[in-house]
Amino acid sequence: MGDLPYGWMLAFLVLLLALGAVEWRRRTAERELSRTLQLFEVSQEMNSTIYKQDLLQKIMDTTSSVTDAEASSVILVDTEKGELFFELALGEKGGQIREIRLAMGEGIAGWVAQSGESVKIDDAASDSRWSSKVANRVDYPTRNLMCVPMTNKGEIIGVLQVLNKRNGKHFSDKDLKLLQSIASPTAISLENAMLYEALEKSIQALKDTVAAKERMESELRIASDIQLGFLPQRVTSLRSIPALSNAGLVDDSEDAPTASELLVADCVRSMIRPAREVGGDFYDYFMVGDSKLFFTLGDVSDKGIPAALFMAVTMTLIKGKMKANMTPGQLLTEVNRELYKDESAMFATIFCGVLDMVTGELIYSDGGHCTPYTIREGGGLEPLIGVKGLPLGVLEDMEYSDNTACLRHGERILLYTDGISEAEDVQLQQYGMTRLRELVGSEHHLAMDALMLRILQDVDSFTAGAKQSDDIAMLLIKCVGK
Repeated sequence: MGDLPYGWMLAFLVLLLALGAVEWRRRTAERELSRTLQLFEVSQEMNSTIYKQDLLQKIMDTTSSVTDAEASSVILVDTEKGELFFELALGEKGGQIREIRLAMGEGIAGWVAQSGESVKIDDAASDSRWSSKVANRVDYPTRNLMCVPMTNKGEIIGVLQVLNKRNGKHFSDKDLKLLQSIASPTAISLENAMLYEALEKSIQALKDTVAAKERMESELRIASDIQLGFLPQRVTSLRSIPALSNAGLVDDSEDAPTASELLVADCVRSMIRPAREVGGDFYDYFMVGDSKLFFTLGDVSDKGIPAALFMAVTMTLIKGKMKANMTPGQLLTEVNRELYKDESAMFATIFCGVLDMVTGELIYSDGGHCTPYTIREGGGLEPLIGVKGLPLGVLEDMEYSDNTACLRHGERILLYTDGISEAEDVQLQQYGMTRLRELVGSEHHLAMDALMLRILQDVDSFTAGAKQSDDIAMLLIKCVGK
């Protein structure tokens, strides 16, 4: 080369420099292409699933691979508690890492989440922001690391972290830029996955709620059927009732063996409408002795399942303890003692009576219930006033009194619960006793079924669509004696 002219030498050097520049540009282009391909690969991985756990797994697998790191983790921000938690961590100790929570600003990850700045640290232990909380817990030495914030719509939702460059090397500035490039689309995909997960949980919660509601409604329907099964559908007899035939009220010939029972069944009408699927109102009626009809109507203080259970116990006690030679006052005294033993906070108002269908003699006892009315043949209404006792279950030693009255043929007794007298309209005004008396007085001529229906229609008309606030029950007894 020494023999070449200076100009040739200069031209040769320029050519070498040009070739070097071309090679540098080629290598730079290859690196940029490689980086672009890596980001494209990450983007493909992130867009391949909407499920958060699958997405995180793909992000961490790809991040560890492209940065050549030994371990990686996604640390999310819990905005409600002001903490960071490891949603996903790969590597041998990943499971233990997920149990750890960090305060905002705690450790390098906490500092990045709080400041929003990225860091690349060659010697983690010597950094003033370093916290050994995670390392000590999992016994995992951290030599170097990179940590970048994941931001979506101006809010930091977590940090992306990689630990320990393989082969003992340090992370480069290009590695940090690559991790930052990965973190940005990661935050968007992760936010979408979290929204989808929240939507899935909401849908599942809704399904569970609907299923639970359907189960509850089914159970309540069954409970309602069971409760209604306690209520009589017709008059039953504890004994035969020849006295009605002997009095000439029916013809109990061989051709009509159930005439007396049919006559008694015609003298009783009842209805109940719980405010919920099950309720606490109850009634019962059956024959005792030769010609006597026992009847009762009550109202438990509560509503729903507890009231239904208390009602069932009360009705069982009444049915089990009532005998032909027992008065209503004696019955209530015994039933009250049994109910009080249960130490329940509930109680039940009750009215019960025994009507002799031949003589019209009525013996009754009142346990704090709404006062019934006698509907006379001429249309007059008379309250069945007597000594009132306390509701059942209030006082253990309560002695209930017997009261007497007399009914003539065709006269009726109307019993009802406060679901009628205290029914409220939309202005919270009550139906009231005055309205009930006036209605029954003007409609006294109606037949048994028609009268009860008329009362119920008038109550519904008064409430005018307001929600039924209490159980409604009625019992109408007609004397068939001479």
